[in-house]
Amino acid sequence: MALRHFAAAFAFTLAAAPALAADTAPMLAHRAIYNLVMDSSRGGDVTAATGRMEYELTDACEGWATRQRLALTLTNRDGQDVESVADYATFESKDGLTMRFRMRQTTDTAVTEQIEGTATLDSPGGTGTIRYTLPEGKTMPLPRGTAFPMGHTEAIIAAAAAGKRFIALPIFDGTGDRGVQDSSVAIAAWGPGGAVPDPSMDGMPGGRVRIAFFDREKAAGARERVAGSPDYEVGMKYWANGVSDDLQMDFSDFVMRGKLTEFTLLPPHC
Repeated sequence: MALRHFAAAFAFTLAAAPALAADTAPMLAHRAIYNLVMDSSRGGDVTAATGRMEYELTDACEGWATRQRLALTLTNRDGQDVESVADYATFESKDGLTMRFRMRQTTDTAVTEQIEGTATLDSPGGTGTIRYTLPEGKTMPLPRGTAFPMGHTEAIIAAAAAGKRFIALPIFDGTGDRGVQDSSVAIAAWGPGGAVPDPSMDGMPGGRVRIAFFDREKAAGARERVAGSPDYEVGMKYWANGVSDDLQMDFSDFVMRGKLTEFTLLPPHC
């Protein structure tokens, strides 16, 4: 099972996205910890799963720094437990034009994948280039309108505030060495109400969001990819400042649910 798509669900930047609406909150620097349990299985090799996800978003003045750690214990049909850990970090400039990324995945302490590099866009909404240094040095193009992680979140929130129910756009998150993916986002029931992680968020609008990711190399064209089965899907409750809870992570053969158990506001690092 590949965990590369997981990182894309929680921090997104989009150079070509609409700007945040005037009545939406700015992104909130915070640290969140989620407890993960298996919700359902579809008859694959994984019969049980538990885990923990740690997410940290830091306002680093000129950019946003993110760190994520996803740890899963998977039990197979033979009763064997497999420990899988994905550590992921990015730094994205607030103008949406540059991104540094690093991902390291281990299985039972053995390193199974490492990804590092930089990505740049020539202009807001323009084309760009990915430069990988690991697992091998190579370059790949970024198509026009590609999202980096933080602004994809901003695009979703702006679309929700404008009353839109669906957006689709390419995204590059740095969790794999195959370049850009397609994303399809559905938004439902956006508005104020419900329990919030912190009192400072009382009355803040939010809603359910579901994001599907499609590998561009596995389909002949964009329309076919969006219409076909995604490689991975994630659902969550999003608030207008980018905080999320009530996660649902669909890894095709099994589904995990995540609940926010710890939440801490982080001061700007300026």
